[in-house]
Amino acid sequence: MNLLTRNRGRLHGRSLRTRLLLFISATLVVVCAAMSLTTVLVQRAYLLGNLDDRVGSAAERSLGGAQHHPDFDGDLGFLMENGHAVGTLAARFDDKGTIIAAAVVRQDAPPRNLTAAQRAALAGITADSAMHTRTVPGLGTYRLTALDSKGVRVLTGLPMDDVQGMISGLVAVEAAVALAGLTVAGCLCAVVIRRQLRPLGRVAATAVEVSRSPLGHGEVTALTRVPERDTDPGSEAGQVGAALNRMIDHVESSLAERRRSEERMRRFLADASHELRTPLASIAGYAELMNRGTDRIEPGLAWRRVTAESARMTGLVEDLLLLARLDEGRPLQSAEVDLAALLAEAVWDARAAGTGHEWQLQLSLDAPALVVGDEARLHQVLANLLANARMHTPVGTTVTASAEATAARTVVIRVRDDGPGIPPALLPTVFERFTRADASRARAGGREGGSGLGLAIATAITGAHGGRIDVTSVPGRTEFTIELPAATATELPPAETALRARTAPV
Repeated sequence: MNLLTRNRGRLHGRSLRTRLLLFISATLVVVCAAMSLTTVLVQRAYLLGNLDDRVGSAAERSLGGAQHHPDFDGDLGFLMENGHAVGTLAARFDDKGTIIAAAVVRQDAPPRNLTAAQRAALAGITADSAMHTRTVPGLGTYRLTALDSKGVRVLTGLPMDDVQGMISGLVAVEAAVALAGLTVAGCLCAVVIRRQLRPLGRVAATAVEVSRSPLGHGEVTALTRVPERDTDPGSEAGQVGAALNRMIDHVESSLAERRRSEERMRRFLADASHELRTPLASIAGYAELMNRGTDRIEPGLAWRRVTAESARMTGLVEDLLLLARLDEGRPLQSAEVDLAALLAEAVWDARAAGTGHEWQLQLSLDAPALVVGDEARLHQVLANLLANARMHTPVGTTVTASAEATAARTVVIRVRDDGPGIPPALLPTVFERFTRADASRARAGGREGGSGLGLAIATAITGAHGGRIDVTSVPGRTEFTIELPAATATELPPAETALRARTAPV
């Protein structure tokens, strides 16, 4: 058992090319051996059958000659008759099986009597017409049979040297042909296997080259691909090559996404650090002025600035914590929320904060705009969109907020303004964190600006409610669209009054 296990281990440790060659060679050896053995056995049976026929014929002739002298048991004169081949052996024996006379036919000479040792080799053969094989000393191997007719018992045999010679020659020829055939077949198999496994070897070389690439660190360039000729789906090697190319594509896309994620994380940390450092620096500066004495700054002003910067820093930290909770998938509060009423409140708040803008509210509702979600967070989304429109458009801009319930059982909120629009270069990343129209982190001209988290928070909250947010922008028209799933019929109370579509300035 241990030897078998050890041999299997050695075989599995070899290359696929070697194992295939060994298996095919072993199969060919078994097939050739079986064919050769079958051929030899069939030929031997044929030759023995032919010899047995000749022995039977010779025995009948001998018995016929012996019947001319039935009373003389030692008479072997019939061997002198024509028709007996050289080497024919004949003997007469009594009813007890004792050899009385035995001789063998010679070439151009009278038959020669057998010696006692040679007679002893013939003992035990009964007159049952069966064929026997005996080795007679000095004469070789004989095929013998004994016949009995009216008390005349004759044993006759023919030498098997010619049959054995033919069988030995056949075995030698079969062995030579098999050896030559196995050699040629082995060489051809080795060549064919090598050629057929070349694509697999190239696939393996590609995999090795990819494995040596610094995937865990550093800048990863384009990875090597399996050549197109080795990706034919009609072959096993081609299927492996195609699968490896697909895997390499996935690896490259994952690496690219990882690089983008790392870049976003570095940018996020840098922006968050800067946003936190600015209020901290202000607080530390005012505290230092207070420590130096009240003659350098009015205490009330200092405390107001410290309070303002603390509130700013607190708001930023709360926004970051909210994003972290949403990223972790923490559940929000769930209740029935009327988005139409929530939008109206948000527009009124925005009007109070931005008196220089013109605010409009549009409600196109044939059914209540009810959704299931967190009212406070949804209000934050609407407030962020309106604040974004207020801060990034000039005075006199018209901002229109609308709500509608669609036939697809969704509630759509749109916030549209006729301002200058979002720069095209900024549009693809407008929902990413710390994205601002001003690429620098400084506040130019003391103008009010956000931290760049408003739209990111709106996106995260909308996604947490199973909705989506989108934006389209051209000069003179920028529109943010929020689509949320409406509450199901089992969650909705009966509508008391259907709201008609209207447009009203606020």
